[in-house]
Amino acid sequence: MTKSNTGRFFEDYALGMVIDHAVPRTIGSGERALYHALYPARRALCSSDDFARRCGLPQSPIDDLIVFHVVFGKTVPDISLNAVANLGYAEGRWLKYVYPGDTLRSRSEVIGLKENSNGKSGNVYVRTTGFNQHSQPVMEYVRWVMVKKRDAAAPPPETVLPALNAFVPAQDLILPEGLNFENYDFSQAGNRHVWGDYSIGEKIDHIDGVTIEEAEHMLATRLWQNTSKVHFDSTLRPDGKRLIYGGHIISLAHALSFNGLANAQCIAALNSGIHANPCFSGMTVRAWSEVMDKAETQDPNIGALRLRLVAQAGLKSFDIKGGDGKYLPEILLDLDYWTFIPR
Repeated sequence: MTKSNTGRFFEDYALGMVIDHAVPRTIGSGERALYHALYPARRALCSSDDFARRCGLPQSPIDDLIVFHVVFGKTVPDISLNAVANLGYAEGRWLKYVYPGDTLRSRSEVIGLKENSNGKSGNVYVRTTGFNQHSQPVMEYVRWVMVKKRDAAAPPPETVLPALNAFVPAQDLILPEGLNFENYDFSQAGNRHVWGDYSIGEKIDHIDGVTIEEAEHMLATRLWQNTSKVHFDSTLRPDGKRLIYGGHIISLAHALSFNGLANAQCIAALNSGIHANPCFSGMTVRAWSEVMDKAETQDPNIGALRLRLVAQAGLKSFDIKGGDGKYLPEILLDLDYWTFIPR
């Protein structure tokens, strides 16, 4: 009998199963330095202690997506080690800032199961919560992943599809403790556009493109301790290509959005997300955003923008789907999220 973890297959999951994921991780400034080296991330709040203190915080917090990647990475050996693909996200919220020195761990509950028509795989829905060293939740999200079956003849479970909100209601957004934009330094942030300068329906071209390098993707995926086999073993795909981790595209596209959204300093919620098509090394990724909604918060100096962030390969257009209603082949990511911005 092998002592190695071969991962769960679709028939190993049961509705209501709760999994405490192994290997808590203490986050330091090293993770931030590597994150900013891997992506063109340069928002001031997560770059400067002085800027953060002007915004009411004790020091610069860890980037929101670092928290997401670490919490996500903990779940991979138990949820998606044998995944075919990570399919989507919903109902994500950032609940509490993480600072250097905090330790994160993850817990997931299986909330939905559905075998696919080919009988060789199924979709597993989980709600994951990340906790700090004080057992305080720092973020939560739902994701669903396509997982292989160990035995195609294994009887399928009863299909249960969770009822998920299309987006997180604005009143459920959590303002980070202490955050205040009353003394916000726009010159240091690099942009003067505030909440009132954005209009619903406006589309923002983020201009720049970045060509995906396989080595950077592998370094990033290892940084988050994501052990999913399809990101490292090219023999697992018929085409012999190594699949780029979807979170790599999320972070890249969000970093590119600095151009036009530099003052969108923190992510408040992840409403939905689809990895529409696979990404491979050599593709050049570009991004644009659409303003979907706006909301006030209880702080008169802070507003919320609901944004659609689209990443695509090759030349950019604002087209997402074809006449058949399916995503165009160049669309890599369609992400819907809330962000906080000065008013």
